Amino acid sequence: MPIVAQSTETTDWVSRFADEVIEESERRAPGAKTSGAAAPVVVVASGLSPSGPIHLGNLREVMTPHLVADEIRRRGYQVRHLISWDDYDRYRKVPAGVPGVDETWAEHIGKPLTSVPAPKGSPYPNWAEHFKAAMVESLAELGVEFDGISQTEQYTSGVYREQILHAMKHRGDIDAILAQYRTKKAPAKKQQQKPADEAELEAAEGSGAAAEDDGSSGSAGYFPYKPYCGNCEKDLTTVTSYDDDSTELTYSCTSCGFSETVRLGEFNRGKLVWKVDWPMRWAYEGVIFEPSGVDHSSPGSSFQVGGQIVGIFGGEQPIGPMYAFVGISGMAKMSSSKGGVPTPADALQIMEPQLLRWLYARRRPNQSFKVAFDQEIQRLYDEWDRLEAKVADGSALPADVAAHSRAVRTASGELPRTPRPLPYRTLASVADITAGHEDQALRILSDLDPANPLASLDEARPRYDKAEAWINTHVPADQRTIVRDEPDTELLKSLDEQGRESLRLLLDGLADNWSLDGLTHLVYGVPKVQAGFPADATPKELPPEIKTAQRSFFALLYQLLVSRDTGPRLPTLLLAVGQERVRHLLGA
Repeated sequence: MPIVAQSTETTDWVSRFADEVIEESERRAPGAKTSGAAAPVVVVASGLSPSGPIHLGNLREVMTPHLVADEIRRRGYQVRHLISWDDYDRYRKVPAGVPGVDETWAEHIGKPLTSVPAPKGSPYPNWAEHFKAAMVESLAELGVEFDGISQTEQYTSGVYREQILHAMKHRGDIDAILAQYRTKKAPAKKQQQKPADEAELEAAEGSGAAAEDDGSSGSAGYFPYKPYCGNCEKDLTTVTSYDDDSTELTYSCTSCGFSETVRLGEFNRGKLVWKVDWPMRWAYEGVIFEPSGVDHSSPGSSFQVGGQIVGIFGGEQPIGPMYAFVGISGMAKMSSSKGGVPTPADALQIMEPQLLRWLYARRRPNQSFKVAFDQEIQRLYDEWDRLEAKVADGSALPADVAAHSRAVRTASGELPRTPRPLPYRTLASVADITAGHEDQALRILSDLDPANPLASLDEARPRYDKAEAWINTHVPADQRTIVRDEPDTELLKSLDEQGRESLRLLLDGLADNWSLDGLTHLVYGVPKVQAGFPADATPKELPPEIKTAQRSFFALLYQLLVSRDTGPRLPTLLLAVGQERVRHLLGA
């Protein structure tokens, strides 16, 4: 076991779980530290079902063990982060809103996900691979290292044959464990905090293949294994007999009427039911840490029951924190069985990987949070930039330093970052105003800090591209900024002396204050000067009515420049419009 000092970042949840996982790993391999034997690889796990778009709620299933695994790697241990692709699960229903999919896909319900055609136009060979691909790409951008395991490959190649035969031999013991929960009254249905895996949902909804939850049971007894039909490929099958000695298994299909007898010791077209499959994998892979959603952690759920069943396979239940749901600003609970839910790829289109990692790192697993696709993303970026500044000057709290470190780098190194991380809201405003004209965007951004202008837009990328994507995809057309071509002569004529004076004061100061800071000082200062105060007077030195005057002045400028009462921050807007055009529109 490597002699590595424990992380000094002991105030954050990731370090605390890392401590527990290392301690548990050493408990399971007693003597390794003193015998000189190679330290065991610490195994953490995630499970994802590519039954549809893999969304930001599912990402927590990956990010929680990733962050813990990465902390353990930083301490010098070998770690293996498994992601089990549950692509041998049944296709439950046709998700709504998926491009290239229509009602004809209903004919595949009951087949393994890898036997269902990919959406029309997809370059991938099947449904599962289509939805896995986007997630794999996103995880690479997020710096998540993992070993992917296809459950289709595991089952159809016979990897789990011994485990399947063992489960069938001990089906009475498994049935006795499950029976403890079947006799209990089902709790009142609560709003799910995180979408359950496909099998759990199937059991909850009482579908035609409800046996996916516990296994087949009937006059022939209980069986924790479900074959896929040799004729129609669906799992609407019932095991009617099984012989432990010969492993002969007979099943019939309720969908097409097909029936056959096979030798389970040679048969690879079926799988253990979910509540047996999961603990079997814990034992097979030696998993020490795997989180689960709220649905899996309630009494009688798969995680709780699995904690008893895993012993049948000679394993132990992993440390398994419950994690809360991840929401979207303005959107209710996400579900991968419905189309249109935001995915990690959608989030990474509008935010840098560091920000997305930070959202998952800064909250304990049992704390819910939201990923912003609306105006809230600007506030989140402001908060992130303030944290970066505090980390740089040493004033950040230890837990915040830890979350920041986990966001910007992994044990393998630092994630690529924007060389000149200008404020996101400023970049969004510039992208909005310039409508894709990069030369205009560079001109404006260079004026933000004339003493240190941008040499090219690449210095502001990828953050600039993320902000531009947000403007183009998430800001409604009626909220986009369109600068007037000609002055609003009627409004200019209607101004009283105070209104005309405010414009004169602004125009007189434009040339000497043509920078982001200078224009900020100028636009806030005009109402102060008009009221007889110095332009640099602080809010404590001013009466409350100055704020009212400032709001009125800002509204006037917005009307004259963009024909609205609000818009991008005025200093950015003025820079974007340019001095000559500002003077023209303000009646100079």
